[in-house]
Amino acid sequence: MKHRYLPMTEEDKKAMLETIGVNSVDELFSDIPEKVRFKGEYNIKAAKSETSLMKELFQMASRNADLKTNVSFLGAGVYDHYMPVIVDHVISRSEFYTAYTPYQPEISQGELQAIFEFQTMICELTGMDVANSSMYDGGTALAEAAMLSAGHTKRKKILVSGAVHPESREVLKTYAKGQYLEVIEVPVNDGITDIEALKGLANEEIAAVIVQYPNFFGRIEPLKELEEIVHANKSLFVVSSNPLSLGVLTPPGKFGADIVIGDAQPFGIPAAFGGPHCGYFAVTTKLMRKVPGRLVGQTADDQGRRGFVLTLQAREQHIRRDKATSNICSNQALNALAASVAMTALGKKGVREMAAANLQKAHYARTAFKEAGFDIVYDGHSFNEFVVKLNKPVKEINQALLQKGIIGGYDLGRDYPELANHMLIAVTEQRLKEEIDTLVKEVGDLHA
Repeated sequence: MKHRYLPMTEEDKKAMLETIGVNSVDELFSDIPEKVRFKGEYNIKAAKSETSLMKELFQMASRNADLKTNVSFLGAGVYDHYMPVIVDHVISRSEFYTAYTPYQPEISQGELQAIFEFQTMICELTGMDVANSSMYDGGTALAEAAMLSAGHTKRKKILVSGAVHPESREVLKTYAKGQYLEVIEVPVNDGITDIEALKGLANEEIAAVIVQYPNFFGRIEPLKELEEIVHANKSLFVVSSNPLSLGVLTPPGKFGADIVIGDAQPFGIPAAFGGPHCGYFAVTTKLMRKVPGRLVGQTADDQGRRGFVLTLQAREQHIRRDKATSNICSNQALNALAASVAMTALGKKGVREMAAANLQKAHYARTAFKEAGFDIVYDGHSFNEFVVKLNKPVKEINQALLQKGIIGGYDLGRDYPELANHMLIAVTEQRLKEEIDTLVKEVGDLHA
């Protein structure tokens, strides 16, 4: 019988104990006083055979409302997008799947080139000069952008729009506490950053202003107007952006952004109950040497052949701790590879078409809800998400929808008390017209 693990026999156990010079397993814990040792029985199920255990686990897993058996309109940072089948094929290859940090470039050229291609594609999408090899996720990338800004400007205040993802704002506050930075939230007006409020808050003490594009409500922020306010005080302009949306939207780099960050999840990375994902981090050339994490650079060997190496590794594992730009000592290489494979498979035309499908289908859904008598909040330009006002708690409606195989939208009342009974609905290229029509009808029946 083939085992997923190697079981230990009594003979194995005896040999191991003899090797280390003890007579029993209990003797290994002799330093622990008897009075603090647990003498009872653990409240856990009795051990099962592998066959019985796998059957029970599969039954438990089948209770999950997954994206294969349900139609999802839930977004809020994690989306149900098309994943080319080649993605899993490539990332499952052992040379990528089991690869560790490419410290030895002479035997890591494949891994290094994959990261280099990821960096290149992120730069093309965002309109920025340099991108690193990835971050843990979009939230940590945003917080690291704030830390870079504070270090670069020698200022201690960060302005962040209230339309930035609530979880990213919480991550930012956690980072800021350790660095003694003050985080100030800019109010939201009609679903976008309040321009007048920003003008009142912006001054020469602000290290960076952070906005999201499209923002948490799906609205398109006026980056040109925001940039002028930010740079008037020599603060850094940080934009968190859904990379897929940049297939149809003007890249933040074209609006003068200093740092563009976000989550690459829309490209080839499954929702997976919220992670792991892959953050991206792109900057202008002037900030290149302050980027957290690592970069892969292109070079040539002594025979003139193209090669790749890790470069500009300004993290505490490589340089003096007090000089480090970040203590993040790794990157999401496998998920960055997944994103690279997805973007390569789609190509520039495919990315544009996929982004356009999100735009068009969301517009169709928003129009359908409006025609059905719903109040569309923030009825302006948006990407693939919009807000619908309901007359019942969102949780109640979502529970009813789930019984019909539909995963409803995000309950905005969780993060914005003033938006209780408001649902954030995401419509991606995966959704069919019939599915959208069904959602409108079902919500309409429940809303009545």
